[in-house]
This record gives sequence, structure tokens and C-alpha cells, in this order.
Amino acid sequence: MKRQLHLAALACAALTKETALAADLSADDDDYQSRIHQAKLDLWLRGAFAYDYASDADASTTAANLEMQVATASFRHGPIREVRQRLYGSSCKGESCLEDLLGIRGGGGGVEYVTRLEEQLADLGTKFGQPFLDAIEKNKAEHAADCERSCELFYCAKDDGNNSDVWESTTTSFQSYSFGAVPPEDFSEEFQFPLDLIKVTQGDPLFSAEESAQVIKQAEAEGVDKNEYKSGKYKLGGDWLVNLPETREWFNRALEHKLFPILHHLFPEIIRSTSVLRAHSVSLLKYNSTHPRTDIHIDNGILAMTLAMSPQSDYVGGGTFYEHMGADHVLPMDVGHGTFRPGSVRHGGHRVTAGSRYILGAFLLLEDHVEHVRRLKNRGAELRTSGDLTGAVNHFEWALALNPRCTTCLKDWAEILLSQKNFVEAEKKIRNALELLEGQDSDALFTLGLILSEQGKDDESIAVYKKSVELNGEDAELCYNLGIKLGEQGDTKGELAMYKKTVSIDGNFGGAYINMGTILASSGDLASAEVMFLKAIQCSEEVRTKGMFNLSLLLQQKANNLATSGNLEEAKAAIIEASKLLDDAKPLIDARIALGGPNSEDAMYASQFKPMRVQCHRVLGQVMAGMGDMVSCEAEFRSASEKFPDIPGIWAALSRVLEIQGKAQEAQVCKAKFEALQNSM
Repeated sequence: MKRQLHLAALACAALTKETALAADLSADDDDYQSRIHQAKLDLWLRGAFAYDYASDADASTTAANLEMQVATASFRHGPIREVRQRLYGSSCKGESCLEDLLGIRGGGGGVEYVTRLEEQLADLGTKFGQPFLDAIEKNKAEHAADCERSCELFYCAKDDGNNSDVWESTTTSFQSYSFGAVPPEDFSEEFQFPLDLIKVTQGDPLFSAEESAQVIKQAEAEGVDKNEYKSGKYKLGGDWLVNLPETREWFNRALEHKLFPILHHLFPEIIRSTSVLRAHSVSLLKYNSTHPRTDIHIDNGILAMTLAMSPQSDYVGGGTFYEHMGADHVLPMDVGHGTFRPGSVRHGGHRVTAGSRYILGAFLLLEDHVEHVRRLKNRGAELRTSGDLTGAVNHFEWALALNPRCTTCLKDWAEILLSQKNFVEAEKKIRNALELLEGQDSDALFTLGLILSEQGKDDESIAVYKKSVELNGEDAELCYNLGIKLGEQGDTKGELAMYKKTVSIDGNFGGAYINMGTILASSGDLASAEVMFLKAIQCSEEVRTKGMFNLSLLLQQKANNLATSGNLEEAKAAIIEASKLLDDAKPLIDARIALGGPNSEDAMYASQFKPMRVQCHRVLGQVMAGMGDMVSCEAEFRSASEKFPDIPGIWAALSRVLEIQGKAQEAQVCKAKFEALQNSM
């Protein structure tokens, strides 16, 4: 009811604002007038305060134009935040209430908010004690150092009143999009959440195609296209601008004359002047078929921007998407255009399948705003990586005390609880995050799937994994895990489909090749299974040894089949290759166990070496006997007896081979060893 009354009041305020337009409409235009008023109210609620329509257009055209703007303005709109409801209960009247409610151009009540933040920090210091206060002071020191370092590398405007904060353009405008269900991690009230906070340029680009091409040419001369680095699950092409001095000079000019004024224009509620803006981390990234995409992620700054540096005609696929909008919805952004946003919205780069796509990405700080939530969260993640789980949990708890809607904090905390096998509490934390995110987070769903799987809740786990795939079907690990769960449920067809999808995303995902090979071998398709195991061997060392063991098993089966059909030459070749694979894999898996201790899979494979190698000796000896080569047959069983003298069957087989060759005395010695081993068992 409170929300309905609030919206009704807003509607009245908007109606007052539109009285002049209504007077110009004729009496028989009532329907169009109603539609125009509703469309403008809808646009206002989405943060659009300037309406784009021709003043001389008739009512029907105006209504259709504004309704089209509403339809493309955003994809969801969050609830009215509590602070607006409190402010509306004040004594403001009429049109002025709209400005008072939003603080549209006056800094969003920033001084009051900062004062409340300091009071909150003091209260939490009383609650959590000196460790919390020390962490806050560390945040401030790190923030100051980062800002100082930024000014050494990138343009910083002086706070002397001489720099231009004004962005003026009659040909470039901005389209606003929803930020999703969760507010920015820090300073959400100053950002005026839940207004649409993702801003994308429309009309003329910020930089011409020619200027962008010249920037790329300069960057390539500095080696940007020769470098790569790891980001999440993927390798990215490109480099940081700190390593590209000539390109950085261009970017600094762009900061001064275009980018900083634009940011001040778009976010005046939180940016009091361009002099507080700091370019913190800036990179020029290259996407192509070998470095196709990024994880879905958030950016490490209070603000972030992405500039398209390549024309869309240069590549196939690609583009930036925001998870809450849907992975298939790519925001349109051709060369020279840009996106500006708070840094904590989940987004990713779509896969480029052909050509090359360059983008420039920048994370930004505000000199007068310390992001305590982000810094506490990041330090907690670092402590977790170093093994200090208690310290990590403390930092996540502190960050959540400042912002109970820090979903990344909840997710990281849930993953710690999962590693500690505290599945009940882990599930609570991750479900809390998903509730805040309205279920629109593929990583959180992936974690929930793991937690449910560990608790034996297979049906729920599969349902969660499937939902995650719907959000992000380009996550190889997710598709792989779903394949495993489907296999456990007996859905071999679905399992195989997920493994195929996994390797289509990541051609080096060896576990999927191994599992596909196992399925195919079980169905009798040894030829296709052999291909899968060979592909697995080309992957990482951890998977390579497992692929070698599996391929050895398959070749043993193949040798048996060939020998049974009378094709002894090919059987011999197959079993010799099977033996070699085992001999090559054994030192690799032993070395890994020695370095890091055996995990369950390594130990299992290592334990299978002896029986598998003994079987290879047996099969090869039998093939040699079948070929009439008793000398080679004897040599094979003697070799087996030297390697594995505790296996009774080897001595029995060697005894029989010696008897056939008339070596009765040696045969008796071998037979005695066989009987002694049998009796001791």
C-alpha cells in the first residue's frame, strides 16, 4: 500500500509538470494525452528526465515516439528505495518534490550520506573492535596510495576551478539501462539506485573510426597484439596502458577533454568535480578466435567504462552483455562509442568467432570516496587465497555489515563454508545472495549446484545447474558439472551432450574428453573413444596422465578383440602401445603425488598401474605365443616376473612357456614359486 501511495504521488507531480502540454492538446486527443503522460512517467521512473520528441509533432506521433522510448529504456526496474519514501514524507510540495526526492543535480544529499557513513563506521568499530577499525584505516591508506599512483600515470584534473567539467554535445546522447536488482556495492544512495545506471552513447561516436584505427595502430606498434594474460577462466589478448606509453598519452587527452567531463555529466550525484576522478586500471583488450571472451565478472572500481575501438564489421560475435538482461542481449556499441557505469554490475564479453575486436576498459576511483565494501571484500578474497579463512570471513562479515546486499561477499563466504563441508550454512549464504540477485547469477547458481550435489540432492542440483546454463551457456565448468550429474542420473544422452558443449566452449577441457571417451567405449564405439582419449592427452598434465591410462585400457580391449579375430600383428601393435602409455604415465603421476600429495583421482589411477601393466604383459605374451614366437613370449613373461615377482599368475604362465620349450628344470623352479605365493595368500 505504501508503494502504491508513493507512486500515485509521483504521478501527480509528473502530471503537474505536463500541464502546459495538456493545454495544447485538443479535447478529442484525450487518449493520446493519457498515453503521453504515462510514457513520460515511465521514462522518469527509469531516470530519463529529458524527453526526445519533436515539438511540432501531432499527439499520436508523440505518444508512439515516447512509448517506443519506454519499450527500449530498460529491462527491469527495482523497488523504490526507502530513503525516497522517507523524504517524500517531508513538507515539499508540487514539482519541487521531484528534485528533492532525487537530488538530481545537487549531489544527491552526498554530505549527509558521508556523515551517516562515518557514524556507521564508528558504530561498527564499537561492535567489531580494533581489527575492524584497523581494516578501515588500511582501506583509507590504500585508497590514497592508489589515487596518488593514478595521477602519476593518468590525467588528473586540478581542483582550481580552471578545468572544464562541462560536457556539451548536440549530436551524442546517452541511453540508460537497468543496473539490475542489486545496487552498487558502495555509495548506492548517492548513485540514486535504482535508477538506470548503465549509460551507452547514442548518435555520433565519441571518437571517429579513423581516430580509433590510429590508436590501435599505435598500440600494435607498442606490441599490444603480442601480449596475453589470464583473466578468470580465459586468456585475454592485450595489455595494460601502463605498458603502452604512446597509447596512454592519447587516453590521457581523451580523459581531459571528453571522458572525465562525460562521467561528471552522467553521474553528478556522486562526482562533484572532474578533479576527483582517478583512472585506476586501464587496459586495451583484443578478442579473437584464440582469445574469444571473458568470464562474467564485476569491475574493480567505483566506476567503469568500456570504449569500442574496432568497427563491428571487423569481427563476428563479440559485444558486451549484462547478466541480468540475458546473455543473448548485447548492448549495441560500434566503433568510437562507449559505456559508462558503476563497476559492480555483472557483465561479460561475448565470444568472438572470427576477426578481431579491440576494446579499451578502464576502472575508476573517486578521490573523495573510499570504497570500504569493495576493499574489505577484495582483502577477504586475498586472505582466502592465502589460506587465512578466519581473516577472510571476518572481512566478508564487516563488508556485509556496511552493505547487507553485497552479494559477492555472500558468495565468497558460501564458497569458504563449502570448502569446510559446512553445507547447511553454505546453502543459506548462497540462497541469500540469489534472493537478492533475483536468481540472475550463473556463478551463484553454479555454487548452489555444488552444495546441493555434496548433500546428495541430485534432482535439485541438476535443476540449478540447468538454470545456470540458461543464464550463461558459455561456462565450460558449469556444462561439465551438469554432464556429470546427468550421468549419475542415468541420462547418458544428456551427459554426452553437455560434454560436447563443454569442449565446444573450451577445446582444452580434458575431463570432458575423458568422460566422452568412457561413454563411447562402454557403448562399444572404440574408434570414437580412442579419438577422445587422444584429445585428452593433448590437454593439461593432470588430465594427460588420466587420458593415457584410459587409452591404455581401450587399447588392451582392442588388442583382445583383434587377437580373437586372428589379426595378431595389429593386436601386437595395440598392446605394445598400451604398455608404453602406462610406462610413460607412471612417473608423471608419481611426481605429482610426491609434490602435492595424492588427491583421490591420482591415488586411484596410481593404484591401477600394477594390475593394468601385468595385464599388458599377459596379453602381449599370449599374442607372441599365438604367433609362434616362443622366445619373445618367454622374454615377455620373464620381464613381468622381474617387475612384479609377487603375482602368482606370472610364474604360472612362465612355467608353462618353459615347459613347452622343453626347459623342464626352469619350469619346475617357476612352478614352485607359483605354489609358494598361492599358499601364502
